[in-house]
Amino acid sequence: MRAVLQRVSSASVSVEGKIIGEIDRGICILLGIHEDDTPDEVDWMVLKIANLRVFEDGEGKMNLSLMDVGGSALIVSQFTLYGDCGKGRRPSFVAAARPEKAIPLYEDFCKRMEIEGIPVQTGEFGAKMEVSILNDGPVTLILESP
Repeated sequence: MRAVLQRVSSASVSVEGKIIGEIDRGICILLGIHEDDTPDEVDWMVLKIANLRVFEDGEGKMNLSLMDVGGSALIVSQFTLYGDCGKGRRPSFVAAARPEKAIPLYEDFCKRMEIEGIPVQTGEFGAKMEVSILNDGPVTLILESP
């Protein structure tokens, strides 16, 4: 499982010009699911993101987590995170999980974030989406499950 995290002041996702998910302060999570991922990767990634200290404390140091600041998560499925550009000029996406496997893991990821107490908004799996992000910092991190 691979995730691109952006600390945001606000973020939204639209499908066909209509906003379907929107958050204020929090983290926008672009989530890629690998063909070999299991619920174990979901558990690891959820706990890592919910507790990752990427928000500033009163001294300006990144010492606070998403849970500490009461932030939200905008979670957007992104199979292109597993695009392999090593050969030729067109990315290969064979490492990305097929929808029949990816959808349940994506949905489980979103539910697990909510169980951790994180308010969640989502995109629409498989749809052509437009994501608007007001990156705060900017802070952008890439996580990959072990």
